[in-house]
Amino acid sequence: MSRLLGIALLILGIYFLGQNIIFATHYSPYLWRDIPAAASVLAIMVGVISLLFFSRQTGNLGWILLGLGAVLVFLSGGVMLKPTSLWNFFISFAALAGGFQLITQGRLRF
Repeated sequence: MSRLLGIALLILGIYFLGQNIIFATHYSPYLWRDIPAAASVLAIMVGVISLLFFSRQTGNLGWILLGLGAVLVFLSGGVMLKPTSLWNFFISFAALAGGFQLITQGRLRF
């Protein structure tokens, strides 16, 4: 039961944090401006596939590709961050930390 509550808290934290992040696409007349966007999608896809299906064989390559994909998303200019309140950030961070602790340890330790 605690793990289920942990997953719910984790999803709630991601929801609160994700309310202020907007992912957008735009048309670019130049080919070179779309390279980071395409590379980010490919890096994230290959990273997730390698972590899910080939975690023993690829080692840390999946995590490296996920990090590279996240950096390329920001370089492509398709991410806009709206201002957030301190209270909203605190609630989302507390829900993420509590949910992760419930999933890994099965209880909350203060």
